[in-house]
Amino acid sequence: MKIVSWNINSVRLRMPIVEKLLLDHAPDILCLQETKCPDGSFPSSAFQRLGYKHIYFHGQKGYHGVAMIARRPLENVSSKEFCQMGDTRHIAADFEWLGRPVRLHNFYVPAGGDVPDPEVNDKFAHKLQFLDEMEAWFAEFEGESIVVGDLNIAPYENDVWSHKQLSKVVSHTPLECERLETVRESGGFVDCMRKHTPASEKQFSWWSYRAKDWSKADKGRRLDHIWMTPATAASTKEVYVLREARGWEKPSDHAPVIAVLAP
Repeated sequence: MKIVSWNINSVRLRMPIVEKLLLDHAPDILCLQETKCPDGSFPSSAFQRLGYKHIYFHGQKGYHGVAMIARRPLENVSSKEFCQMGDTRHIAADFEWLGRPVRLHNFYVPAGGDVPDPEVNDKFAHKLQFLDEMEAWFAEFEGESIVVGDLNIAPYENDVWSHKQLSKVVSHTPLECERLETVRESGGFVDCMRKHTPASEKQFSWWSYRAKDWSKADKGRRLDHIWMTPATAASTKEVYVLREARGWEKPSDHAPVIAVLAP
């Protein structure tokens, strides 16, 4: 089974590269974030033409939005609201793996603005509250689960191009890094990207549009994650970033993250 997570930064605008991903890599389930698309305008027909008949989305006009696209039906699809903001930042569904149900959660965590101080920056306060609610919810989880998505935090030293220069920048502050680890641990999740790429190696999934040559500059951050409960994580054969997709025509600033599971 192949699961892909990708912050697409507008699904309608990026549909040509989404189609390229589906044709070239044939995931069983594609989880998208930041679709920026109200439900009534989701480009379902484009997915259906490629054999992806099962499409689930939770969106709003111009902002946020998450979706799951699958070859086979997913069960018990639902969404949870966080922080009483009315944002479309979560969708979940069940699939079967090795004879047992697995709950797949797709998240788009708030970015948090520019100032890492909740007293003066409401966006940063919102991000911290969102993490608090994730932690409390994950502590109640039972059974096998997978969490994927743009969590908007690069928690480890080699998840950013410069730990020293970014330690006071939102997405890599000590407070955020510690909070994300607490959230992950509350659900007993394995960081599957780091399971397959040692913490001593640089690993990024996002590169800013501002760089003239994003690949040469390579000033990236690992903002996108795949977490799994231990029994499911044990089935992962590889988990990697499809870096080349950042260089496709009219790209998202995020690259897809791919997890391959095998018995």
